[in-house]
Amino acid sequence: MLTESEIREVLAEARTIAVVGLSDNPERDSNGVARYLQRHGYTIVPVNPRLSGTVLGAQPYPTLYDLPMSVDVVQIFRRPDQVLPIVEAAIAINARVVWFQLGVVNQAAVQRADEAGLKVVLDRCMAIEHRRLMRRGT
Repeated sequence: MLTESEIREVLAEARTIAVVGLSDNPERDSNGVARYLQRHGYTIVPVNPRLSGTVLGAQPYPTLYDLPMSVDVVQIFRRPDQVLPIVEAAIAINARVVWFQLGVVNQAAVQRADEAGLKVVLDRCMAIEHRRLMRRGT
């Protein structure tokens, strides 16, 4: 697990975030967090096989394997029992960080990401952490 200073570093260095489980419904947490991050300069890449058209102005992709670009962070908005294959895909596409959103805890997936050398943020909201660590400049 990363320390606060390491999380701050991830937030400062990341530019492209694949949001797995991004919803096109503005009422859903995944959409609100992605919109917040987009407003703060991050490029959001929607990953959800149920989406078509554009979401937040971006082309959605069914899986991480379908991405035509590299991403810095894979942010996961899926049930804990569904995240291990997402971590495997994050490893395969050479993501640097796997960010498990609030409530998404799967120790086997965390261990797999750690073993592969990915940075892991567990059970934290990326928007909350950005507000807390980046906006006040500490």
